[in-house]
Amino acid sequence: MEKVPSENDIVARANAVMRRLTHARLSVITAESCSGGLVCAVLSQAEGAGSSLQGGFIAYTKQQKEMSLGVPAALLAEVGSVAPEVARLMAEGALARSPADIALVLTGVVGPAEDEDGNPVGRVVFACGTREEAIGAETKEFGDIGPEDLRRLVVMHSLELLDGKIT
Repeated sequence: MEKVPSENDIVARANAVMRRLTHARLSVITAESCSGGLVCAVLSQAEGAGSSLQGGFIAYTKQQKEMSLGVPAALLAEVGSVAPEVARLMAEGALARSPADIALVLTGVVGPAEDEDGNPVGRVVFACGTREEAIGAETKEFGDIGPEDLRRLVVMHSLELLDGKIT
């Protein structure tokens, strides 16, 4: 099991990422499901957020993923909302609906039980990319470690992915 970061660890990482974004003159948009906007919230508290954070979409349900980010209902019905292709389309939709340079996406299951498609607690799919590239996605299995620890791991992993996209 991964070490669960403290709140201070998360805040420090968000500040470091925001400094790098600001220095690179890049901006980010988030599209979040299971985290309910926590990544955007932690980024919004970092110095430089006013110039480098465009905002975020909280698309918790399949219907909201379709309506706000343009993920096709047929795909959501076929593969569910916790799938790499859904995360990639969420990122593309977020970029299409904002002026941001980078989209940071996560969709998964925090619990307390598996989702309606049978995805287990702790499965989260992340995507992070720009307009100039094919957006990749990765699936992480954090396990059923409790919602608070899971959210902290998800937020920290998201910040690490974002940090890796800053050039």
